[in-house]
Amino acid sequence: MENLLEPYMQKKERVDFEIYKSNVCHRVKELGDVDFIIETLEQDKVHAYYQRKWYPECFYLLAMVDYLSRTNDVPLCKEYDELRGYKLEETVYPAGVLSICAVSGNDDAKKRAKDASIPEFMRFNIVESEIRDVV
Repeated sequence: MENLLEPYMQKKERVDFEIYKSNVCHRVKELGDVDFIIETLEQDKVHAYYQRKWYPECFYLLAMVDYLSRTNDVPLCKEYDELRGYKLEETVYPAGVLSICAVSGNDDAKKRAKDASIPEFMRFNIVESEIRDVV
């Protein structure tokens, strides 16, 4: 029901990126991989975020769609080919990794996280390795 009313509702404010990532992962778990891909493509949220200049959200969502497409043998959506050529200027790390670096006083955790990151996310300079680890 909320999806039907969304165009008529006041636009939501931008949430913290960590919360956004968590919401996306929960949505994948709730819908399942293929239905998540279908919903995301039908609603064209990737372009909506890009038009708003919310690049981390745009690229995270596109990376998620590409990753789920690869792991489920679904062809990539050609509509996003141009966006796949872009990436964030600075690498975005999970908050937990940044906390470990701050406490330890070195960047070893960043290197380990980057090495373990899913390639579709790294394409956009986003370090992500645990999309299935949601409660």
